[in-house]
Amino acid sequence: MSTGYPFDLILFDLDGTLVETAPEIADAVNDTLQACGWAPVEQQQVDRWIGHGTRELLVQALAHRWGQPADAVRADPRFGAIEATFGTHYLRRCGTRSRPYPGVRETLQALRAQGVHLVVLTNKEARYTHPVLEAHALTALFDRVISGDTLPVKKPNPLAIEDCLLRYAVPRERCLLVGDSSIDVATARHAGVAVWAVPYGYNMGEPIAACGPDRVIPDLSALAPAVLGTAAAPFTV
Repeated sequence: MSTGYPFDLILFDLDGTLVETAPEIADAVNDTLQACGWAPVEQQQVDRWIGHGTRELLVQALAHRWGQPADAVRADPRFGAIEATFGTHYLRRCGTRSRPYPGVRETLQALRAQGVHLVVLTNKEARYTHPVLEAHALTALFDRVISGDTLPVKKPNPLAIEDCLLRYAVPRERCLLVGDSSIDVATARHAGVAVWAVPYGYNMGEPIAACGPDRVIPDLSALAPAVLGTAAAPFTV
């Protein structure tokens, strides 16, 4: 059933869109590197590696520290043990230095109150996604959480969006993806749905406008007014 608003289904990226997670991810990476006897990396470097899931982020961190290609890191016999060490550190760090961006909670509450289906769509693995959402009391605001290992494929593959369109019986033109990176824009384009972006996330150091989203909104507080028509909502095209 349609809500009467432009979108009946909105999917949200997590890291860099809903929650600033980079500081605690960097902590976990450096906990891992130091436990293995290697020097830490800078926060800015970690920011550029976010987007493809924490496993790939760890691969990039090790490739950077070892001076080797990512494929060599993945094939290295030490990688499994290092990944397990990282998992322990990241689970301990989840929620310790992350925070929802301004307007996130209020926006989700307003949209949910009007019957809009809300879904988290992230490449972060489920074992880390849920602790972050729980740490900030966000889980109950979503109808569904799709992590990087929920389905056989992850973003930019559009399967998760296609699955949600069927699950909630929403026409493609009434679905919106909100994210912060070229990965999110590509995912939406592959699925043929609208995509809006925020400019403050982790787009590998590149300006989000260069990726060609349908709109760039200053933050999540602009989303509910734009969708629900409750006030003027600033944006750029």
